[in-house]
Amino acid sequence: MDKIIECIPNFSEGRDQKKVAALVAEVASVNGVKLLDYTMDKDHNRSVITFCGDVEGIK
Repeated sequence: MDKIIECIPNFSEGRDQKKVAALVAEVASVNGVKLLDYTMDKDHNRSVITFCGDVEGIK
């Protein structure tokens, strides 16, 4: 049985869209990983990226 891992890291950056876009692009570029969602919160200076993938992709 193949395992799927979901990751939901929070980043202390929610105001600089270029930095968040770079993080999102990096996640999306990984083979075996699927970007599910991301949000930016300027008021709390936080971003959340949600992605899942196989064990090798997540490593």
